[in-house]
Amino acid sequence: MSGELEGRKILLVDDDADILTAMRAALADTGAEVSTAGDGDSAVRKIAAEKPDLVVLDMMLPKRSGFLVIEHLRDQDGQKPHVIMITGNQGTRHRVYAESLGVDLYLNKPFRMERLLDGIRNILGEVAQ
Repeated sequence: MSGELEGRKILLVDDDADILTAMRAALADTGAEVSTAGDGDSAVRKIAAEKPDLVVLDMMLPKRSGFLVIEHLRDQDGQKPHVIMITGNQGTRHRVYAESLGVDLYLNKPFRMERLLDGIRNILGEVAQ
């Protein structure tokens, strides 16, 4: 499965450096171009500059929440990245709101990295044959 996401750009957004490190390591062999951001404002800037295909976005972030990042994206013209929202919040109200904003996948922390990778592959249409 090495290299199956070659040419794809993925932005990982979380304020927990350990989670960013784990997600980056999980994506290391996929061939994807991976960048990271630690807060919502940085995420918005990187999305505008890098035009990622997919954003893995924590709900609870400093400076601008994951929801506010998604709302900002909805107001922009042009191609919008796919979004996987990750959260430690177990409430269904947040899940429903995230889905109403068009989130492609909603994962509760802790999650298995393989579950995240499967979601990324499915969303980007790169499932191994």
